[in-house]
Amino acid sequence: MKRAVFPGTFDPVTLGHVDIVHRALPLFDEIIIAIGVNAAKKHMWDLEARIEMLEQTFGQNDHIRISSYEGLTANFCKSVEAQYILRGLRNTTDFNYEQTIGQANAKVNGVDSVFLMCSPELTHVSSSIVRDIARNGGDISSLVPSTVKI
Repeated sequence: MKRAVFPGTFDPVTLGHVDIVHRALPLFDEIIIAIGVNAAKKHMWDLEARIEMLEQTFGQNDHIRISSYEGLTANFCKSVEAQYILRGLRNTTDFNYEQTIGQANAKVNGVDSVFLMCSPELTHVSSSIVRDIARNGGDISSLVPSTVKI
């Protein structure tokens, strides 16, 4: 079984995340959308809310599982027997950052990274931009699925 982990904070899930998952589905038998938990990091949405948003967004698909984890992503991959880490890239900055991590995960942990470029119309979407707009009372509806509630 080809299993991939799509890790992130998903604070909140964006249309960019949705795009990557839907386009990656034909490549894998199962995708585990995994929320990395870092107690030292302050989130706009708590873990339960993020899990609920992801379940409402992707819950209808039997090939997608929602989970959370602490620690190294590669260790989580091993614990769920995933051979791949799925990452979405918006630009060369994302690529340069992800390339080094991907090479280290392959060399040290034997987990390969699969990179998908996001769709051109979504390159401007990021969770940090969505949070900034939401904090300042802006309309985020064109950037997130309808399951994201403020």
